[in-house]
Amino acid sequence: MFLSAFLTPYALLLFPILYYLLPYLRNRTIRNVPAPFPAAWTNLWLLWQCRQGRRYLAVDVAHTKYGPLVRIQPNHVSIADPDAIPVVYGHGTGFLKSEYYDAFVSIQRGLFNTRDRHEHSRKRKIVAHIFSAKLVGQFEQYIHVSLEELRAQWDQRAASMHGDYYAMDALHWFNYLAFDVIGDLAFGAPFGMLKAGKDVAEVRKTPDAEPTFAPAIEVLNRRGEVSGTIGCLPALKPYAKYLPDPFFSAGMRAVEHLAGIAVARVNARLANPSPTRVDLLARLTEARDDSGAPLPRAELTAEALTQLIAGSDTTSNTACALLYHCLTQPHVVATLQAELDAAIPHIDALPQYAALQPLRYLDAVIRETLRIHSTSSLGLPRTVPPGPGITLLNTHFAPGTVLSVPAYTMHHSPAIWGADAGAFRPERWLDPHGNGTAKADGVSAAQKAAFIPFSTGPRACVGRNLAEMELALIVATVFRRYEFELRQGALETREGFLRKPLGLRVGMRARRA
Repeated sequence: MFLSAFLTPYALLLFPILYYLLPYLRNRTIRNVPAPFPAAWTNLWLLWQCRQGRRYLAVDVAHTKYGPLVRIQPNHVSIADPDAIPVVYGHGTGFLKSEYYDAFVSIQRGLFNTRDRHEHSRKRKIVAHIFSAKLVGQFEQYIHVSLEELRAQWDQRAASMHGDYYAMDALHWFNYLAFDVIGDLAFGAPFGMLKAGKDVAEVRKTPDAEPTFAPAIEVLNRRGEVSGTIGCLPALKPYAKYLPDPFFSAGMRAVEHLAGIAVARVNARLANPSPTRVDLLARLTEARDDSGAPLPRAELTAEALTQLIAGSDTTSNTACALLYHCLTQPHVVATLQAELDAAIPHIDALPQYAALQPLRYLDAVIRETLRIHSTSSLGLPRTVPPGPGITLLNTHFAPGTVLSVPAYTMHHSPAIWGADAGAFRPERWLDPHGNGTAKADGVSAAQKAAFIPFSTGPRACVGRNLAEMELALIVATVFRRYEFELRQGALETREGFLRKPLGLRVGMRARRA
C-alpha cells in the first residue's frame, strides 16, 4: 500500500522537480551567481555544450553576457578573473581536482587524473624529475629521428611537384609527427605513421592478447571528446556505452582502444629492453617509490598512456594552429624565417635546441599561438577544500564548490590584452626596448599572470619543458626548410578535453638554400 501511494502520478511528477531543484538549492552561497538557462539547475547544459564540441565558446559567451562570475553547473562556478588563478590553481591553497577527472580513468589513475593529494604527490615525485630542464635535453635525439623522417617525406613530395606547391592537409602530418615522437619517447620506438603516411597503431587489451590495429589519432580524438563530455556527469560513465547516441558508444570503445595501444607498446618494450636508451619509459622503469619498489606494470602502463595523451594531440594541435596563424600574417613568416636563416645557416642541418633558445621572435610566435589557440581552452575544475571556504569577487564559495578559470576567456580578454586581444600578433611578446634577453618579455605582469597554457601550481603540466623544446624544434624545421600557401579560410576546431583543429589545407614546397 505504501509503495502504491508513493508511486502516484503526483509523486512521480515530483521526482524530476526534486532532481533539478535540490542541486540548485544545495549551495546557497552561489544561488545568486548568474547562469545561462538551465545550467544552475542541471549538469545537462554543460554536458550538451561538450557534446557539441563548443564548451569553451559557450562559457566565453556566458561571461560576455553575465560578467566574471557564471554558474555553469549547479555546483560549479566559472570565474573569468586573473586574480582567481593563484587561488584556484596555486600552491598551498588545498584545492583538489574535481570529480570531472574520474571520466578520464581507464587502466588506473595516472598523474593526470589522480585526485588524492598524497597519491598525486607520490606520482609527481616519480615523474617530475624526468621532465626537469636538466634532463629533458636527453630526449632531443629522439625528436630528431622523427623530424628527419618528416623532412624525407616532405622532400620527396615537394620534389615530385618540380617547384610547384604540393597540396596536403598539414594537420595529418603534424599528427603523424607528434605520435611518432611520443611513441619513440614513451614506448621506445616510433609508431611509424610518418613512414606509412597514415594513422595506424597496434592494440592489445592485455599483454598476452593477440594484436589488432586501430587508428590511434582518431581513437585519441574520440576519447578526449567523450571523456570531456562524461566528465560533466561522471555517474554516466558505466552506462555511456549503452546510450543510443553513437558519440558515447564509439567514444567508450575508443577509451578501450587507447588503453590497448599503451598495453601493446609497453609490453613490446619490456619484452625487448634496450639498456642504451634514455627515453621516458626507461626513466619510468628505473623509478622507485619511497619504499624502493618499482612501479607495478599497470601503473607503469597508465603513466605511459598519460604521456601518450599529453604529448601527442597537444603538440600537433599547437603546431597546426601556429602554421595557420602565421600564414594569415605574411610579415610574421618573413620575420620568423629571417631569424631562423641567421641561426641555422645550412638549410640541410637539423635545428639544435641550444641554438634556438636565444631566438626571441620564434619564442614570441610560439607564445602567441599558445595564447590565441589555447590547447586546453576550458576552465580546469577544482574543488574548494574543507574549512571556511574562500571569497573571490565579493562572493563566498563554500567547501565542496567547484571553481574554474576559463583559459580561452583569459587569453582573449580585451581588459587584459587590449583591444586587439583577438588578433594574432607575436610582437606583443617582444620587449619594446630590445634588451637582448633570451626570452620574449614584452608583456605586462598582469598579462603574464593571466597566461596559463600549461596551467599553473602543483597540477601544472609536468611535461612543459619537453613541450617547449619539441615545439621549437618542429617550428624551426618546418619554416627553415619549407614555404607554404594557405588554401582555406578560417581554422575550424572542435573541443574535447583539448581544442582540436579539423584540418589545414596548404600548398607546400621546398625553400631555396
